[in-house]
Amino acid sequence: MNKNELNALISLLDDPDESVYNEISNKLLSMGPMVIPELEAAWEHCFDTLIQNRIENIIHKIQFDLIAKELKKWAQPDNQNLLDGALLIARYQYPDIDFAKVKKQIEQIKQDVWLELNDELTALEKVKIINHILFDVHNFSGNTTNYHAPQNSYINNVLESKKGNPLLLSVIYTIVAQSLDIPIYGVNLPEHFILCYTNAEHAVLPQRIEGSNNDVLFYINPFSKGAIFGQKEIDAFLRQLKLQPNDIFYEPCSNLEIVKRLLRNLVTSYEKLGYPDKSEELKGLLNSLG
Repeated sequence: MNKNELNALISLLDDPDESVYNEISNKLLSMGPMVIPELEAAWEHCFDTLIQNRIENIIHKIQFDLIAKELKKWAQPDNQNLLDGALLIARYQYPDIDFAKVKKQIEQIKQDVWLELNDELTALEKVKIINHILFDVHNFSGNTTNYHAPQNSYINNVLESKKGNPLLLSVIYTIVAQSLDIPIYGVNLPEHFILCYTNAEHAVLPQRIEGSNNDVLFYINPFSKGAIFGQKEIDAFLRQLKLQPNDIFYEPCSNLEIVKRLLRNLVTSYEKLGYPDKSEELKGLLNSLG
């Protein structure tokens, strides 16, 4: 379909017959992202609220379907890069997100940490350096004022605002650490999200590490500026929540589990704000990951 034919099709979006609109909408949706520039141009030159709303809905549906498709591809065992997963989730709210800009920001943090590292450092010393760079130099902190705000779960927003929830701060911390071959992984603790520093031989494993908690050297809380603690503190936290201990509360989790939790956080955030449509869409993304 050439540009003139496409614009002629878009011009029919004002048809009052709902069945005609649905037919046109489905045809535009079937064309995918290639039609978005023409739809955006039509929106800019239109002053009819109904048509603008219809165009917005079609663009959103095309973008959402693309995210769902790419997220399913990402979820394949060999594709689960954590930064890529966080970027795909951010694209839901920020369709025009600049992936290159985000990766450059992460690279700068990594570079700042790398300059302070050397081969003689202990695990604790390495973590203290990461903490210094993230929380003192780059001024990241937990967003305690608007803890449940959706913006805390989008990596581009957290990199700009320097404030995030426990999960997103942990995601940034993990991405930086692992890019420097420092074996730090996420831990799926209920009501909170923390990190653990593992024995180096497990550093290459992408999935959750099974077996003894002895694989973990210590735990890190990025929401508290990288505070370091041990298993006893997790035990006490679980008692507060009246939960029985479970291996998954102590052991590293996979990147897939982190992205699922990111989606669950967003579902809750939008429910609290009264956006049921967004919550349902994000539930759909979550369910597609199994």
